[in-house]
Amino acid sequence: MPVINENGTPQESAAPQGHIYDMIIVGGGPGGYTAALYAARAGLDAVVLERMAAGGQMALTEQVDNYPGFDEGVDGFTLGEKMRRGAERFGVPTRMEEVTSLALAGPVKRVETAGGPLLGRTVVLSTGATPRKLDLPGEEELAGQGVHYCAACDGMFYRGKTVAVVGGGNSAAADALLLSRVCAKVYLIHRRDSLRAERAYHAPLMAADNVEFCWNSVVAELIHGEGFQGLRLRDVNTGAERTVDCAGVFVSIGRKPASGLAKGQLALDRSGYITADESTRTEIPGVYAVGDVRTKALRQIVTAAADGAVAVHYAEEYLAGGG
Repeated sequence: MPVINENGTPQESAAPQGHIYDMIIVGGGPGGYTAALYAARAGLDAVVLERMAAGGQMALTEQVDNYPGFDEGVDGFTLGEKMRRGAERFGVPTRMEEVTSLALAGPVKRVETAGGPLLGRTVVLSTGATPRKLDLPGEEELAGQGVHYCAACDGMFYRGKTVAVVGGGNSAAADALLLSRVCAKVYLIHRRDSLRAERAYHAPLMAADNVEFCWNSVVAELIHGEGFQGLRLRDVNTGAERTVDCAGVFVSIGRKPASGLAKGQLALDRSGYITADESTRTEIPGVYAVGDVRTKALRQIVTAAADGAVAVHYAEEYLAGGG
């Protein structure tokens, strides 16, 4: 099974047949690599399984300015690689393999991968979540270049400019409020005639003189040439279209948790996130959910990293017989 070297190249290094890890970490995002680092420093025999690139969804972020310790910011790919190397420095390898199924019950858990099964006494699920997209032509090419999915991450790039937010739930309302404090103007685009967000958001949004509501509207087109230029909106009732000029758009229509591996074994909330509190413990002893895949109030790199540390704390207690 391939393990990634310090220089980023794979090498063959398989665990002996029947080897049981103290901890198997599924997903190499910030939560997973923090768990790996803390596990190694606690003397646990751990491994990280990642199917794509170190950092997970974070690796696709062009600029990260809200993670402590980087005074000039850092791109997500570089940050992910630094996290991977930090874990490997203390002896936790990364295996670039896709996990196909899990058997989480019992004292020894089984993780099936494309390269064969692995056994572990504890499992940390750090599989993340992906933002729901508009599914419009040009969206992939414009991601990070005018089209964004996290106002807290990228909003500061639009200080003093005009932006749009798409959505009507709590996340969209919170994004619009945040952006209203840094941007000259914010269009809030929603397919209905009222927000689905909690009432607590309504009054401050209505009071913000630089927020304009675009009710009963959907984005019909991302206008772009050399770069992002604006949006074409369509009225869902009349079909009438109009153009909105803006420097960027923040899509906030929900996220899709990558919790399919846990389905049928762990409790999921109504949105599909793994049910786990701030302890990260699930209802199966020795199984922990960290980062964006678990039910939580704020999904950010720093909160995912905190989850990873917390999971190892409780895993140590579990492995020591403390439950």
